[in-house]
Amino acid sequence: EAAPAADATSTPATPTTDGRATGPGAASSSARVLAKPPVRRLAKDLGVDLSTVPASGPGGIVTREDVLSRAEANKGRELTDYPTDEPWLASGTVSPDGRSTRVPVRSVRKRTAEAMVSSAFTAPHVSVFHTVDVTRTMRLVAQLREDREFADVRVTPLLIAAKALLIAVRRHPEVNASWVDETQEIVYKHYVNLGIAAQTPRGLVVPNVKDAHRLSLHDLAVALAELTATARAGRTTPTDMSDGTITITNVGVFGIDTGTPILNPGESAILAFGAIREQPWVHKGKIRKRHVTQLALSFDHRLVDGGLGSRLLADVAAVLEDPAKGLVWG
Repeated sequence: EAAPAADATSTPATPTTDGRATGPGAASSSARVLAKPPVRRLAKDLGVDLSTVPASGPGGIVTREDVLSRAEANKGRELTDYPTDEPWLASGTVSPDGRSTRVPVRSVRKRTAEAMVSSAFTAPHVSVFHTVDVTRTMRLVAQLREDREFADVRVTPLLIAAKALLIAVRRHPEVNASWVDETQEIVYKHYVNLGIAAQTPRGLVVPNVKDAHRLSLHDLAVALAELTATARAGRTTPTDMSDGTITITNVGVFGIDTGTPILNPGESAILAFGAIREQPWVHKGKIRKRHVTQLALSFDHRLVDGGLGSRLLADVAAVLEDPAKGLVWG
């Protein structure tokens, strides 16, 4: 039995992400579909809106198989779709079957993607790795958390890693540089703007602590806390992310041991700081339970050769293994 055709002035219904129709024309949308009464009853029983079902029958009639196929697709959609109120989907367009959402690439994510692609295909990346016993660093963190001088800041292993990197850069200043293709020059920076990769609802941002090399450990802790809070609140400005010289990405907060990070454009090195785990370790000739982490350093091979990159990473590891070295080297 065919339903009457819609007149030219009727308002079409809009499918929602779950296959139902909304809008002024929603109430009569199913009635306008060509389908036999048994097929209509099946669609009603299965909760399928006939207006969303592609018709395969002769003359554009919806068949029993069409309804069953749509019901199965809706079931798959319920299992696989993200909630529509998730922030990364807010500006997207849902496909007619509700199984995907297209989101225009804009703002922070667009700039980050462009920068990463540019870096990956212009700078020859090399990565070196180091597994290190950071038991003494963990003891230092515990001591600082009890120190009244640090009562107003959050002390974490990342703070010690950041300080270790700053000390290592001071010992190997030639690492703190950038390659300029336009003029075929190397620019050596006499300051360190320390970037910290931060995951936010808007995507990955890498703000940097300006003149981090001048900061005491306490002031560095304050700067890191402010930088992170600003990033998570979505208030990081282009200035906050400009003129970085070297970066740390803390993959350990996600439980990841290590990785091969991509350089930020204009920088020569980036350090990945992995998860700290208790595990068996040979210490003073005996197997002990120690806190161990993995470090990875990616660098631009045009500026940093394997020897220099390895020495930089070894110095970072040495300070994390024995923070007292920071007093001597710093």
